[in-house]
This record gives sequence, structure tokens and C-alpha cells, in this order.
Amino acid sequence: MAMYTKEEAQALLKKVLSYSKADECEVGLNFRMGGNIRTAQNAVSTAGETDTTNIFVSSTFGKKTGSASINEFDDASLEKVVRRSEELAQLAPENPEHMPLLGPATFKPSATWNADTAAMTPDTRAELIAQSMKATKEAGLVQAGFLENSSGGAAVMNSKGLFAYNKSSDVTFSVTTRNDAGTISGYAARGFTDIKKLDTYGATKIATMKANASKDAKAIEPGKYTVILEPTAGAYMLENMFRFDARSAEEGRSFLSKKGGTRLGDQLMDEKVTIYSDPFDPDLPSATWDRDGLPLEKTYWIEKGVVKNLSYSRYWAEKKGVKPVPGPSNIIMQGGNTSLEEMIASTERGILVSRLWYIRMVDQQSLLLTGLTRDGTFYIENGKIKYPVKNFRFNESPVIMLNNVEALGKPERAISVESYRSYMIPPMKVRDFTFSSLSDAV
Repeated sequence: MAMYTKEEAQALLKKVLSYSKADECEVGLNFRMGGNIRTAQNAVSTAGETDTTNIFVSSTFGKKTGSASINEFDDASLEKVVRRSEELAQLAPENPEHMPLLGPATFKPSATWNADTAAMTPDTRAELIAQSMKATKEAGLVQAGFLENSSGGAAVMNSKGLFAYNKSSDVTFSVTTRNDAGTISGYAARGFTDIKKLDTYGATKIATMKANASKDAKAIEPGKYTVILEPTAGAYMLENMFRFDARSAEEGRSFLSKKGGTRLGDQLMDEKVTIYSDPFDPDLPSATWDRDGLPLEKTYWIEKGVVKNLSYSRYWAEKKGVKPVPGPSNIIMQGGNTSLEEMIASTERGILVSRLWYIRMVDQQSLLLTGLTRDGTFYIENGKIKYPVKNFRFNESPVIMLNNVEALGKPERAISVESYRSYMIPPMKVRDFTFSSLSDAV
């Protein structure tokens, strides 16, 4: 598959749209190509390449909408998918929340494309994995990992004259290192738009150090501790609160709900906490338009602990008489100037957490979560890491946690493999984090 340029995508979608007989029609193009390598037991277990392209069509008559997609691009097939969407629309029930399509708009160019990343080959991936395995073998451990790169894009056009286009490239890498007995474990994950920033040897070296430092872990009593969360652990902990949806807040279904309204304008967290979206951030760029065709700009959701904005869909915004506010295109948590070493040095008694996993929601309204630590958990005493500890189960709300922030470091791009999303999250020192029991997890 060749990459579709903006002009090629526009021409193709214009052709598809020409077949429409609906009151309103929206057509879209998605294209993606890339490759991956998976490792296990210090060997490549699978390797492959992906190449997918499809057209989707949504046709609307009144408030009845039908959608269909296809991956055949000859004229007859393009007309067929339009007709199919129209047939489904006629069979569909009316959608009481249907909103008319938007008209033409101008979108700023994004920074999501990197030519070097898009040019990655199987040889590039093989060399990156070889460097990772070198670090693992030097440490006398075994690894399981995954490296994936992709490049592609999306374009949307509708019968009201809207056209939007974006292309992007990305590379992600994750690795778990263990001994042959599987009694110790370390983990690292990296993601970048620019392949030149990816150091698989260095990342794996960190994972091996965490694993070897975890030997002979001691069991200590659960309870409330000062914790230092590395960015990966912070990403897992916080991602459940990143929707900032006005409707669920106003309907009483959210941690942003309160009696008689929402938390908008309230001091909800410590003043050190600022969370925002910025499609133009160089370390975590995103498209500059959303699925509805609304432009995306830098938006503060939490500023110095105060809830500054809620996201409003077009339907809910009209119902409430306000302007639509697109949801987060990415998430960046502003950091501070305290290094991880300084956080440890300032801690009299605490726990260093490398990673969290198996996180489940306990209570939606308070955002109470439960989950486990893993891949390197260490006891801190008098400003020094004393020894590894057995893993814990925690019961904690990220909202309460962000009220107890003592120090923040420099944000890093952190990947959650549970959601397959990346965030910019700083290391955090937090007091009174609740560990409820011990766990046999490694």
C-alpha cells in the first residue's frame, strides 16, 4: 500500500461521495501499514507486517443513519458500499441525539508524521530487538517483548463540504525481563513519534536492573505509605480519570459530579496538579481535528488543581446551550523539577513503585480503583532504597492520590498496555497511598 497524500485522499473521497443519494453523507478513509517483532525466552517468536486500508460510509435520511465499510476500491465496489449504507439507514430507528454534519473548516497541520519512523524496515526492527536481547543476556536473564512501528492516516469528507486529513507515524517497544525461575521481574516501555529517540538497549538495561534488584524480596505489612510512582505506574493509575465528560458529570455518574451540578471550577486536587491536552506537543502530538470535524487546540482540564473544562459533545452542548468542547486528544500532566533520586532521598519511609497492573474499577463516582504492583517494588528508608519488597494490592482513588502530591518530576511518555495509549506523566511522590494486602505477583 502506498501512503495516500492529502490530494489523493481528497480525490478518492470525493468520488465515493458522488454516489450518495442520502440527505447527508459522510465518508472516511483509514490506511495503515507497519510491522512488528515479538520475543519470548530470548528468541524471536513471531514477526510480521500489516497493511490495511478501508473506506467507511455513513448515510443519513432524517434522523436515521446507516454505516458500512469496504476494502475494495474499484468504482463498482465504492458505489456498492454507499448503497449498502443507505439501505441500512432506511432500516434503522431514528436517533433522537442525531446532529447534522458540520460544514467546511480549516485545521492546523499536525506534528504526528516522522519520515524516519515511516521508513522503518524489517532490518531496522531486527537490529533494535538485537540490542534489547544483548542487554538481557548481559544480565543473565530472559526476556519477552514486543516492538511495533506503524505509519498511516485518516481522512474524512462529508456532503456539507467538510474535509479533514492527517497522517502519522509511531513506534512502541515494551520488554519484561525475568530469571529462568520466573521469581524476579523488571519492565520497561517506550513510545515515540521519532524512531531516533528509541534506545532499546538502554530501556532493556533498566528492566534488567529492576529484575536483578528484586531478588529475595521481603514481605512487609500493608497500610498507608508514602509512594514514589514512576511514570509508567502513574499512567496506569491515572488513565481512568482522563475523560472529563460533561454529560456523565451532569447526570451524576462521574467523579466530576456533585449535588446539584458538576465540579467545574472547584479545587479538586493539589495545586501542583495541572493536566491538559495539546495536539501540538512535540513529545506526544495528535491529530488537530476530532471525529466530528471539530478543530482541536490546547485545552486545560485541571489547572493548579482546579477543574477548568469539561468535554461537551455536540448534542450535549446544544442541549445545555454551550459550545462543544472536544474530548482530550492526548493527555499531558505538567511536572516539576524534582528528580526521582531527590524524591527517594527526601523520603523517610516509603515504597518505590515501578509499575501497576490488573487495575479494576471499584466505585465510579469516587473513582476508587484496585490493582497490583509488579516488576520491581522497593522499600525506602531514611532516603535510601533498602531492599525489594513483595508486591501489594492497592485500593486507592487517583483523585484522592492527587490531593496528596508532595513532589513531581519531569514528564515522560508512558505507555499503558492495558489501554494501548500513551501519556506524558511525571514521576510522583505521594503520601498516604493505601496498600490493602500482599500479593504473590512477581
